[in-house]
Amino acid sequence: MVFTWAELQQHNTRQSCWVAIHGAVYDVTDFLDSHPGGSRVILRWAGKDATEDFDSVHSLDVLTEALPETALQGHVDPAELTLVKKPENLAGTPSESERKDPPPLGTMLNLNDFEEVAKQHLPANAWAYYSSGADDEISKRNNRRAYQKVALRPRILKKVLSVDTATSILGHSVSLPVYMSPVGIAKLAHPEGECAFARAAGKEGLAQVLANGSSMSIEQVRQARTSEDQPLFFQLYVNKDINKSKDMVKRAVEAGARGIWITVDSPVVGKREMDERLNLAVTAHDSDAHGQGVAKIMASSISPFIDWDILSWIRELTDLPVVVKGIQCVEDAVLAYEHGVQGIVLSNHGGRSQDTAQSPLLTLLEIRKFAPFLLDAKMQIFIDGGIRRGTDVLKAIALGATAVGLGRPFLFSMSAGYGEAGVRRMLEILRQEVEMNMVLLGVTNLKQLRPEMVNTSRLERDMVGSVKL
Repeated sequence: MVFTWAELQQHNTRQSCWVAIHGAVYDVTDFLDSHPGGSRVILRWAGKDATEDFDSVHSLDVLTEALPETALQGHVDPAELTLVKKPENLAGTPSESERKDPPPLGTMLNLNDFEEVAKQHLPANAWAYYSSGADDEISKRNNRRAYQKVALRPRILKKVLSVDTATSILGHSVSLPVYMSPVGIAKLAHPEGECAFARAAGKEGLAQVLANGSSMSIEQVRQARTSEDQPLFFQLYVNKDINKSKDMVKRAVEAGARGIWITVDSPVVGKREMDERLNLAVTAHDSDAHGQGVAKIMASSISPFIDWDILSWIRELTDLPVVVKGIQCVEDAVLAYEHGVQGIVLSNHGGRSQDTAQSPLLTLLEIRKFAPFLLDAKMQIFIDGGIRRGTDVLKAIALGATAVGLGRPFLFSMSAGYGEAGVRRMLEILRQEVEMNMVLLGVTNLKQLRPEMVNTSRLERDMVGSVKL
């Protein structure tokens, strides 16, 4: 059936909510309360063309997965496409005429360069979602400062002819002690989203952790890999509807995921004010509007009602390795070890959850001081947050981490139209920094990195004295 735009616009209420996506008209009334991002996101487009908003976050296969066949009502008359009103430009988003071409990739010299370009080219809502931290963003800044407080102690006259940066993550070989942390809705940065990550990871020999809130399905990302041996892990946020999480784990297993990374450092969403302010600016015409940015919308289905028993629940579903992402103190690192997990990620969610939570590098020092046996255990220790330089990577490895995770830098490197090429350029830069600084430290492989190669005295002054084991 073919509809006019006037007919589509009649279905603009909660009681009868239709949207057009790529010319197809869907009745999403019954889906409103099931939408993971909440009903308000869809109601903004009730009776309208939601294609642009949909494409910025989702791939088309989401429609067939989330909606029954009966939801498709027909199509919009193509002759009336010119009547579609484009959404207003978000405050702070450069218009097409204002947006300059991004610099050539060859001129990008460090990871911070990519961040500056992303700030200039990303839509305002994407920049706010990706870059924002919680409250005053103290933890976000301290994550980076922690590495700056650690000094290197290089050894000289070591005759380093070559260096080997390879390591193993949960039994899978990787070429660099760096992995792609789970980052949500990567399509906001580039249309190919997480699939571009997968291709870059395969060509560079990296592992990828696919976000629970990925723009692309795990099946699409699996297909985008360059080889079957390429390690792909799956992040899990436990849903308020536990059956949905059960289905997601089973789907990840069937799609070939090599491990489940359960994220526990954000049972509720932190107060990310940059994200929320932008949302208020966009919805200022709505008298009922309140601060609910992209982050809160995306995380509205996360359950805060879980404890350590959730690990037993996961093991009933799969025998894949389990990693607990979000360890923020040595006490919980020990508890994770006692629960038999295969890995932990020292993380404060990039400073996006609880502001003033200590930096992950400080948590690693706690483990070294109060539970050093964990460093020699089979449980691997990963760390993320604030890593922007090859020296940061080497400091974390020297202090006992197996590998480091980067999130925002991968998103920024893909923005401004760079896509996969941008991600690979960013990794080229990081790899060069790691290799160069290994030579300067006097080591030929990662196993030779030792704690005596770093001076942590400035960071140790921040260590709390209330640890209880």
